[in-house]
Amino acid sequence: MTVQLLYASSLYGAATLAAALDAGLLPAAGRRVLLVADNSAVPEAALPPDRMPGFERLRGRFDEVRSWNEAVAPLHPAGWTPRPDDVPLWERYLRLLWGLGAGHVELVVESLQVAPALALAQVFQDAPLDVYADGLMTYGPTRVRLDPLVGERVRRVLHPDLVPGLRPLLLAEYGAEPVVVPDGAFTGVLDELAASGEPPEVPEGGGGALLLGQYLAALDILSPAEEEELHVRMVRGAVALGHRRLVFKPHPVAPPSWSRTLEREARERGAELTVLERPVLAEVVFRRARPDLVAGCFSTALFTAARFHGIPVARTGTGMLLERLTPYENGNRVPVTLADVLLPDLDAGAAGPVRRVDAEVEALVGAVGYAMRPRVRPDLRPVAERHLAGADPAHVARYFRRRRLTALGLPGGLAASGNRTARALARRALRRSPRLRALGRRLAS
Repeated sequence: MTVQLLYASSLYGAATLAAALDAGLLPAAGRRVLLVADNSAVPEAALPPDRMPGFERLRGRFDEVRSWNEAVAPLHPAGWTPRPDDVPLWERYLRLLWGLGAGHVELVVESLQVAPALALAQVFQDAPLDVYADGLMTYGPTRVRLDPLVGERVRRVLHPDLVPGLRPLLLAEYGAEPVVVPDGAFTGVLDELAASGEPPEVPEGGGGALLLGQYLAALDILSPAEEEELHVRMVRGAVALGHRRLVFKPHPVAPPSWSRTLEREARERGAELTVLERPVLAEVVFRRARPDLVAGCFSTALFTAARFHGIPVARTGTGMLLERLTPYENGNRVPVTLADVLLPDLDAGAAGPVRRVDAEVEALVGAVGYAMRPRVRPDLRPVAERHLAGADPAHVARYFRRRRLTALGLPGGLAASGNRTARALARRALRRSPRLRALGRRLAS
């Protein structure tokens, strides 16, 4: 009997899996086990996906629901992968714990580059892999070079069509085929979640503006003060567009003081702000509150609001984030780039639909993907060279770092500096390798 182990670390991820099942995208299996994990810094203080409001609507699609946190306790699920010598022991233990017997196992996981998905792939080392993506990182390159014993087993990348016309870069180096989760299946699952439980605390009558917090300070991208100011800019921008009823959806672990600051800012500008205290999917709020505007930074929810609900959207702060993201290959770079280039600028008083993907946007994403991971996607170098050679200098400066372009020998870099760097690297290699020094002496003679 084939057993499918499906892993989800969020309610959104579980909803994506449910939509893929409803659309018949997953192979037949004798048994389907949903593995839920909470990867937050303190899992004991957070709600796992299977305890989030609305999950009961999804539970029936799976034969069982198991906790990955409990299986690996007291180890933290986000920081543990098995040592190679321990892999057979862990597989035997998990098969016994979950009653898998000796049956054939297939894996459907998210974020294969990191634990817990990577740990599962390493433990069940013969299992075929399907990867599902629940966010904008799908369109960026694979963040790390995977062990070929893992990467070569990936068959497909399942993803909602958040940016129509743009082909995901994720895991393409292994020949993984991107497969779109049909819009109808995805929105149908979201409708189920929206119809469950008590309605969130939203102003009566709907309308107004929904502001999305992301808690970027926790990722060391912004300082807490800078992120608080970013949220204040959302309030100011929404009020400037004429909205007097605001709803703020904070990140679940964001400091309560931020909400109080926003309430004070809204009050001073003649607006009323409601803070959603209970954890709830933004997509559920879209359906229940039906806002006239959704504003944020680079949240995936901005794209689902526009794509699946037809709600005008706006972004703010992406220019600052493009400068702050370090290192350049930070996995958030492509999501921030997409928000910056495709969404209206709230600070400029704009709001509306997502810009259509054209050849210029596609080339930009390919160029950024190559600059992020040149060794993973060397095939994208011609795309990057063509795009950068014909791009406006201001455009290049916004999305690329000159030092990065120089190191890669791409248009827009400093050629002289690049030559000096190459010569310095060559001299260092000669100093460290007796064999190269001997070869140099023979060539010189």
